Amino acid sequence: MDETYDVIVLGTGLKECILSGLLSVNKYKVLHMDRNDYYGGECASLNLNQLFAKFRPGETPPASLGASRDYNVDMTPKFMMANGLLVRVLIRTDVTKYLQFKAVDGSYVFKQGRVYKVPATDVEAVSSPLLGFFEKGRARKFFIFVQEYDPAKPNTHQGLDLTTATSKTVLEKFGLDQNSIDFIGHALALYEDESFMAKPGTELIARCKLYAESLARFGGTSPYIYPLYGLGELPQAFARLSAVYGGTYMLAKPGCKVEYDESGKVSGVTSDGETAKTAKVVCDPSYLPDKVKVVGKVVRAIAIMSHPIPNTYDSHSVQIIIPQKQINRKADMYVFCCSYSHCVAAKGKFIAFVSTSAETNDPKTELKPGVDLLGAVDEIFYDSYDVYEPTNDCTTDNCFISKSYDPTTHFETTVKDVLDMYAKITGKELDLSHEDLNAASATDE
Repeated sequence: MDETYDVIVLGTGLKECILSGLLSVNKYKVLHMDRNDYYGGECASLNLNQLFAKFRPGETPPASLGASRDYNVDMTPKFMMANGLLVRVLIRTDVTKYLQFKAVDGSYVFKQGRVYKVPATDVEAVSSPLLGFFEKGRARKFFIFVQEYDPAKPNTHQGLDLTTATSKTVLEKFGLDQNSIDFIGHALALYEDESFMAKPGTELIARCKLYAESLARFGGTSPYIYPLYGLGELPQAFARLSAVYGGTYMLAKPGCKVEYDESGKVSGVTSDGETAKTAKVVCDPSYLPDKVKVVGKVVRAIAIMSHPIPNTYDSHSVQIIIPQKQINRKADMYVFCCSYSHCVAAKGKFIAFVSTSAETNDPKTELKPGVDLLGAVDEIFYDSYDVYEPTNDCTTDNCFISKSYDPTTHFETTVKDVLDMYAKITGKELDLSHEDLNAASATDE
């Protein structure tokens, strides 16, 4: 361990593993350490016994739930956009060869007490029961505009000055009502709150294009994919990748104390009396608690069920987004469901998560709108965790700290944090625009 490394990564959460892989592939000498004796950190994947030990210590899982080994319950479950940034990162690092993906069955949005499939094209807009008769026409025109939009061709801009136009301006151009704005902004463009209305209209268009292109990729009913056996395979896949490129992984390393020189910059990491030298440390918030602050709390419910979520056409895997205004909240609520078809539960069993940013001290009441959508549950667990953000100046101390995971059930915000950190660590942006997306295929099984 008494060596010098370009970067030392602390923690084996998904963000840290992705960064470790990206840096290794790009010729950085990386040492990756974790105080735990397992991969994943807060993103660990648990079997049934481990799930009960975490949330109901001392209680044995009922035999009716099946074998413990058949469960792979991700503690931070998130679907991947088929053409999204994470898939591009996996392709860039060649991690796709270690994983097998399966398309997600459905993408839904909540409106006035019911769930509806999210329309993403002009054809779907015309047939969607989510939209009223006149609204179908307006939504159809919006989707045609998105599909035809080309930044280099002003004749596709519908008379809008998209160098200055906000999302609000773009949506108002088509006269869309509040329900349409809700599903476009939150379920298509995947914004978490209403602040997107003031953001550039070009960003809204790009996000809607990504959703539609991802939906078309596998010809399915959602734009998302998910690995068989869940996300728990990712850390091990990145460990194999890092080893191929000369990286070193060390688990069960106590302490992991970050050392500094006289100027306050990182000089190394000490564990078990040995110090590995480095000029840069990447870590999750738990390794440098004096350099982060609490910015919120995530509350969630984890349910085991014996059926699909009602009103989702018997989908074995599904995301439902509940826009904030539909339930009088400041932040959206997210419902994630996966099942034995993705090899994350015993035969006939389904795993569902309901998550949101806490706005009260009563998580059960807060989560009720999402939990009510699940129908009957075999078991349900409630949980919460603080959300941290770094407070340090990474240009001063060379400590690059990730943000905690948000309540979303997709990876778009997570990967943006990873790419932002990568740019700060290396001093250059990661260009993912030329990846061959066919390298990540989805199984039909």
